[in-house]
Amino acid sequence: MASPTRRRLAAGLGAAALAAVDLGVKAWAVGSLQERVIPLGPVELRLAYNAGVAFSVGAGVPTWLVLTITALVTAAVGVVAWRTGAALSRGRLPALALVLGGAIANVVDRAGDGVVTDYLHSGWFPTFNIADTAIVTGVALLVLVTLRHPTPATPSGDGTSGIG
Repeated sequence: MASPTRRRLAAGLGAAALAAVDLGVKAWAVGSLQERVIPLGPVELRLAYNAGVAFSVGAGVPTWLVLTITALVTAAVGVVAWRTGAALSRGRLPALALVLGGAIANVVDRAGDGVVTDYLHSGWFPTFNIADTAIVTGVALLVLVTLRHPTPATPSGDGTSGIG
């Protein structure tokens, strides 16, 4: 097993690479999909913007509030990944890196103009992007790994679970 520093660095680099790829594709989509749709089988590339969060929830909320809340949640995921990175089981740190990379990409994108750029459209599901896919995949992996390998709470002797 790699050292805690190497595991954290690898997760951080993975999150940064994911965010960079997503932001690059978003920039391409804005420049290339203004008046165009590209069919790709089960999905098509179609430009859309989301002023809210998942499924456009909160689209009417002031931009500064959505940006602040999503940035705080993103920072919290980063802190959890950093603080627990050394002790996490094999699947948990990569899952957190997926969530963190996707969240960073969407926060950076939203910071520019108050909306998140979406470009993957299925016709039956809201339009989304690579960052959204990474977040959902990361959360699903966290759930699966936790169901498969639950982490027992460590008693601390003071009536608390020792988590934190």
